[in-house]
Amino acid sequence: LSEADIAAAELVVVVKTGDLDLQRFVGKRVCQSTPAQALVDPQQFLRDAAAQAPMLQAQATPVTPASARPRLVAVTACPTGVAHTFMAAEALQQAAAQLGYDLQVETRGSVGARNLLDDAAIAAAEVVLLATDIEVDTARFAGKKVFRCGTGVALKQPKQTLERARAEAQPLAAGKADATQAGAAGGQAGPYKHLLTGVSFMLPMVVAGGLLIALSFVFGIEAFKEEGSLAAALMQIGGEAAFKLMVPVLAGYIAYSIADRPGLAPGMIGGLLASSLGAGFIGGIIAGFLAGYAARALNRWLQLPASVEALKPILLIPLLASLFTGLVMIYVVGQPVAGMLIGLTSFLDSMGSTNAILLGLLLGGMMCVDLGGPINKAAYAFSVGLLASQSYAPMAATMAAGMVPPIGMAIATLLARRKFAQSEREAGKAAGILGLCFISEGAIPFAAKDPFRVIPASIAGGALTGALSMYFGCKLMAPHGGLFVLLIPNAINHALLYLLAIVAGSVLTGVVYALIKKGEVLELVVAGEKA
Repeated sequence: LSEADIAAAELVVVVKTGDLDLQRFVGKRVCQSTPAQALVDPQQFLRDAAAQAPMLQAQATPVTPASARPRLVAVTACPTGVAHTFMAAEALQQAAAQLGYDLQVETRGSVGARNLLDDAAIAAAEVVLLATDIEVDTARFAGKKVFRCGTGVALKQPKQTLERARAEAQPLAAGKADATQAGAAGGQAGPYKHLLTGVSFMLPMVVAGGLLIALSFVFGIEAFKEEGSLAAALMQIGGEAAFKLMVPVLAGYIAYSIADRPGLAPGMIGGLLASSLGAGFIGGIIAGFLAGYAARALNRWLQLPASVEALKPILLIPLLASLFTGLVMIYVVGQPVAGMLIGLTSFLDSMGSTNAILLGLLLGGMMCVDLGGPINKAAYAFSVGLLASQSYAPMAATMAAGMVPPIGMAIATLLARRKFAQSEREAGKAAGILGLCFISEGAIPFAAKDPFRVIPASIAGGALTGALSMYFGCKLMAPHGGLFVLLIPNAINHALLYLLAIVAGSVLTGVVYALIKKGEVLELVVAGEKA
């Protein structure tokens, strides 16, 4: 706005979500509000503003100079790198603007690192916030005050997270492994985070392999048996290459998360042994932890003269950790775990409709309890791991249930429009699109605001969808993609029944939440009412 525009105006309406410098409007009648309040009834809002807006006095609070603002940098990362990574970054940036902080966020998603933090930004930062569910390299932050939390915490409580980061961050010692520092401040490190790191690196293998196998079925269910055919080539790439790498990559990056680079080779070797011994993903998880903690122990306790210290990470740690992991896998772990996995696979393949429904209820409910949190990820990791054993039904139930909460919220905003603010109705449209893509986090804005109604409604719908998917015998070849997987022939069997299961659960969630949600009364806030 130019000075002439402001001078000619009789009324200034400021619709905002954060702090804004109002000095240029001093002496004018000013009404302040938020988008949610203004969009409920725009015409009435403007009438009230014209009638009630007071004169803005010269003592309006000035904006804090940029040089005096606290400076922070942050990194966000989640196992899939699709939703939590970017939603947490956006929430933190909005909260920082409201708190008057300068914040730069680096996202490490499925497409790689974006908005990379340079040395100057890190050096100028008061605190480094690591909102990550997987391990990230922290060598560049040595000597800085670091605070750790999960992406879920940063997404749901961004202001509190930033304030805790400033108050509780602890210096990160130089030259120490991530695993030894992870719990220094607000940490979430431990076996769960190491497992999620492995899963995040394994997922591209599973997605690519599963879809390539599904594409081979386009030519016929048994067309891959004809040597030299395109179907055989697709099966070879997907089933014999990508899926064989799945368990070694899982184990390797679990070990990498624990012990950094020295753990990678022993972990992958242990994972390959687990795969060849028939121990599957369970054996791979065990191998990853064995290799990682063995490599970390060797790195800590194996002391060498300075002249040969360089041989430790290149020669001694990989050799000794691989030997230990391999021997344990062959003589101790391999056969018992292989037998257990065979039993589990046989049970899943032969269970009756009652057991199938119960498993679907369990997996579906777990997917909707915390919308991308530990319980959700546990159900998802279990189902993904079973793909290596050709057990595809749990994956179908898991993905279908994960789509229900955001789609259900979209349906609720349509059924009970008067109970939702305009901003929530717009968020419902976005949630519906995210749900179609199997991004459960689309429901988080609703769950964060009204958890005691959203979560039960989501669990009810997710459990119904999971149970129906298992009852219908739906089997899914790929672990991601949402409804768009249906466009690939044979990626899922019983496609119409699968769609019916998703629709049934989503409608249940939408109807339940529409009925139990309470409407909100929004009041107009004008500039002169603030203390």
